[in-house]
Amino acid sequence: MAAVSDRGLRHHRNEDAFALSTTMLPDGSPAVAAVLCDGVSSAYRPDDASATAAERATASLLEALRRGTSFEDAMREALLTAGQAVTDLASEDPGEDRAPRDNAPACTCVSTIASGKVVTVGWIGDSRAYWVPDDRDTPASCLTEDDSWAARMVSAGLLSQEEAYADSRAHSITAWLGADAPELDPHTMSFEPDGPGVVVVCTDGLWNYAESAEELTSAVPADAGTHPLRCAQVLVRVALDRGGHDNVTVAVLPVPVSAGHTEHDPA
Repeated sequence: MAAVSDRGLRHHRNEDAFALSTTMLPDGSPAVAAVLCDGVSSAYRPDDASATAAERATASLLEALRRGTSFEDAMREALLTAGQAVTDLASEDPGEDRAPRDNAPACTCVSTIASGKVVTVGWIGDSRAYWVPDDRDTPASCLTEDDSWAARMVSAGLLSQEEAYADSRAHSITAWLGADAPELDPHTMSFEPDGPGVVVVCTDGLWNYAESAEELTSAVPADAGTHPLRCAQVLVRVALDRGGHDNVTVAVLPVPVSAGHTEHDPA
């Protein structure tokens, strides 16, 4: 697996963060994990929020996996741990004129575990994970559902997807990590792909330029499964070439094992 992060062309700093890790499960099989976090630019210390969340979520994931916790429970526990860590940042340096919950540090987070035949994803906010099969005749899919105004309008049947994402409120997030966030209820899902492929995990710095699974897949090199670093570099370059208005972070996790398909709805 590999990941690449770039400041983009418009921001003065990179407020994204990521962590890649690997561990052994109690049965001796390996597991790999990627955690990506996107600082909320309008918040205080968004870069610290994303870095803290990535570090603490990864540590929690590894500890839970090593003791044999189920993947989805480990994911949920990791996101809650990261949320508490970001919440704690609010009281570290509130400043003379700022209360701890006033414009508190905040970020979104998406995390993926791959082990054997199973891929598990967990998220809070609007960073995404996509499944891209090696067989391009097989449909790709977005594995996450944004915590955003647009997604809420579409889910409620109030607006079409085209109408919702054309609205100026489209990308306003409805869930995040931080002291001023609503009560955390992390989303998780697991599935077993029908064949080999890659999981592409990214912040909105990429998917704003390739929103649908089909658009994103068209930019993924055919050899992504054997060259994940080059794939991540290519996808970052796509975002920069199309405007680079935001920080962009991409992780690519190859899943080489074929298996029967099983999918669980997001929690």
